Amino acid sequence: MTSFSLPALTLATSCPRDADVVIFGVAESAGKPVLVGIPDEIERRTAKLYGRPLLAVARDLGVEAKPGSTVTLTGTGGVRLVAVGLGETDVTPEQIRRAAGNGVRVASGLAGDRALRVAVCLDAVEPEVVRGAAEGALLGAYRFVKLSGQEPKDAIGSITVVSSSAKPEARRAVEAARTLAAAVCLARDWVNTPANTLYPETFAESARDAVKGTRIDVEILDEKALERDGYGGLTAVGGGSSRGPRLVRLDYAPRGAKAHLALVGKGITFDTGGLNLKPADGMYTMKCDMAGAAAVLAATRAIAQLGLKVRVTAYAAMAENMPSGTAYRPSDVLTMYGGTTVENVNSDAEGRLVMADALARASEDSPDLIIDVATLTGACMVALGERVAGLMASDDEAADHVLDAAESAGEAFWQLPIPDGTRKKLDSKVADIRSGGNRYGGALTAAAFLHHFVPAQTPWAHLDIAGPAFNDEGPYDYVPTGGTGVAVRTLVALAQSLQD
Repeated sequence: MTSFSLPALTLATSCPRDADVVIFGVAESAGKPVLVGIPDEIERRTAKLYGRPLLAVARDLGVEAKPGSTVTLTGTGGVRLVAVGLGETDVTPEQIRRAAGNGVRVASGLAGDRALRVAVCLDAVEPEVVRGAAEGALLGAYRFVKLSGQEPKDAIGSITVVSSSAKPEARRAVEAARTLAAAVCLARDWVNTPANTLYPETFAESARDAVKGTRIDVEILDEKALERDGYGGLTAVGGGSSRGPRLVRLDYAPRGAKAHLALVGKGITFDTGGLNLKPADGMYTMKCDMAGAAAVLAATRAIAQLGLKVRVTAYAAMAENMPSGTAYRPSDVLTMYGGTTVENVNSDAEGRLVMADALARASEDSPDLIIDVATLTGACMVALGERVAGLMASDDEAADHVLDAAESAGEAFWQLPIPDGTRKKLDSKVADIRSGGNRYGGALTAAAFLHHFVPAQTPWAHLDIAGPAFNDEGPYDYVPTGGTGVAVRTLVALAQSLQD
């Protein structure tokens, strides 16, 4: 599997003289646009070149302070200048993250035969803002490396974040940004890889390779071990494919850790719907149905690389959902890990079955908090759209932990309820529980099903990332077309909060 390589990243107190592209901001102050971060020397030279102030030139070309606005112009000496809208002058780390991402995406389109040297000059000073600029720039540089016989060319060779702060905190922020961006891009690569290349066996081995050199222990259960140990969800869902299922367990247990976080991710490497076959249009992007597993695996690596003092145990439940003579059927009764029997309602609701196995296993580790991440329901997309993920939890305290982490990471989650009576919809006449209810409140019913496999005393939250995990449209901000790597940054921020 090919993978994206991050550009070199440095922090500097002044704009490098050899920069090919300089990114600066346009913000709104007292109702008027102002330039932000552009080095004085570059502004003077450019004003002399055009015979007018740089702001006037940029405004004539259509730049606005509105976030998402970009304009490209040529400075002296062949340097390209990219103006990006920031919004208000009192910026947040997420505003800077988005602006840097927009600027670097535009810069990528200017590349020719050689990789460009890019300077991000957005007047970042505080460590959180410096980190936002670095993260946005690296994530904006991402592109999936095509499976091709031709040697890929890098569009961006290096990125320099310019900040007047030379404090150690700023440098540590840049280092953390690189680790986190690498994890997000790893998750993106996994999601974007075609399913004939990334299937349970190869996904599991890629996860093992990804954590080499860290203090993470790895355990992989193949189809024989899963059948032996009673993982009825994974063996049923994976039973229709010639490529057997896997359960990957990562365990990071640093000295001094006082909290234990369990992460569970849905890893359906391709979802045809099984015998409840999806329509053709609904199947094309189903290589992304393992984005939850990608997120928890990549986040665990980043947590270990950052040296966070929190124990993390991650489970990635991997299977390929295919129709065949050995596929499981609607109305089948499955025995899950731990002994619970489940009446299968719909073979296209397979994710909750593999997640149930993994949640039951994760509960045996007695963690302080369990978070599961899954591209679980179209119903959540209907409710929240394509850019907001759903959050359902055992209690408001667990939900608040996740929402606070998401806010600090700059990712959009919205809490949905699990109303009283939802569990009743899952009552079965032939098993302990049904895998689904009626057509209404599908995201809530799915969450209620998953919660059944978590002990009542264990705090738990479910992240339904079906909407934002894969971007079918054009890129925006630091988000590319294809896999987005959503939830990685939130999970790392959550681990950070648990050690504080």
